[in-house]
Amino acid sequence: MRCCPSSVLHLLRCVRLRSSARRGRSRLPLWIREIWAYIRLLVHSLCFSSLTDSDVVFDSVFEPVFWTVDYVTRWFGTVFVCLVVILTGSIMVISYVVLLPLVLYKYSPLWIAWHLCYGNWIIVMISFHYYKAITTPPGYPPTEKNDTPFVSVCKKCIIPKPARTHHCGICNRCILKMDHHCPWLNNCVGHFNHRYFFSFCLSMTLGCIYCSISGRNLFLEAYNALEHIKHLDMEKPGIPVTGMGLLIGLLPPGQTNFQTPATPYTLKDKMIYKSIIYMWVLTSTAGVALGALTFWHAVLISRGETSIERHTNSKEMKRMMKQGRVYRSPFNYGRLNNWKIFLGVERTSHWVTRVLLPSGHAPHGNGLTWDAFPARKDLTPV
Repeated sequence: MRCCPSSVLHLLRCVRLRSSARRGRSRLPLWIREIWAYIRLLVHSLCFSSLTDSDVVFDSVFEPVFWTVDYVTRWFGTVFVCLVVILTGSIMVISYVVLLPLVLYKYSPLWIAWHLCYGNWIIVMISFHYYKAITTPPGYPPTEKNDTPFVSVCKKCIIPKPARTHHCGICNRCILKMDHHCPWLNNCVGHFNHRYFFSFCLSMTLGCIYCSISGRNLFLEAYNALEHIKHLDMEKPGIPVTGMGLLIGLLPPGQTNFQTPATPYTLKDKMIYKSIIYMWVLTSTAGVALGALTFWHAVLISRGETSIERHTNSKEMKRMMKQGRVYRSPFNYGRLNNWKIFLGVERTSHWVTRVLLPSGHAPHGNGLTWDAFPARKDLTPV
């Protein structure tokens, strides 16, 4: 059988076109080909799965968005940590350079002792707990097979998940007793660093409230002084104005009134005013925000829950309520016992050595197994 020359030429043209098309596709960057292959696999999985529903479609379609958010949060974690260190350090510098001379000059010895003790104690508590919250791993389940009981298998890690363990998309691994991923720590909050995180939030809230209350009068004086300077500069530029001479050593002893003889307006005066205003505004706003967060976590700790378990327990509570039953969390040991377990209090002295003072003791348990509904009312002696 003979082939027509025209048909042979047509076949050769088709082969060349296909080979050129393949060569054109192969010239595409690798990341574009990987994304295209992922999209094709995603479409096929949605079309051929009998278990597909609206939740599966939503998770699959928005998976690239979730991945992008997790990646950006992971990258910005270092930036957030540096921001916390810079802002906290700036408040410490203002406290020692600007406020401490005023405290030593104006206040009585009893108030001086109070400010020195409380201020330095709160700085030590903030620094210690923030460092420990950042550097302490939250706890991870074992990747190898062992005798540890588990409740499910992680769909992403493909490893057994003990009770209260959840997968963190930002850390890309499972976390024991996961509460949440905190970008301000650049770390997950889990079993082994949950106490450090809460103690840091509480210490920072107390420190912000302390600065806000003790610096309120200074803030008002500095704000009024700046407004007065603006007014005088607008009406009569260059006129001498009074400053906070007590803070910078321009006034003789005993003259603390702003109506004392005028001193030349300098950049140092203005910087002192603005630093006081900056400190008060920052600590007041941070105190309100952190205070709300600390209060919410205190409520969760009193209930023996984490942030994730709060959502799951709420759903379970509603489901059982429809059945006429009452749901009780298996990890709720009572309000006082929940706090003892969380803080690691085993003796009465631990309320001082482990709560009021910096302590690096390990939390109760290993985070892999948990007692449900213990028979004893008091889990730890006091």
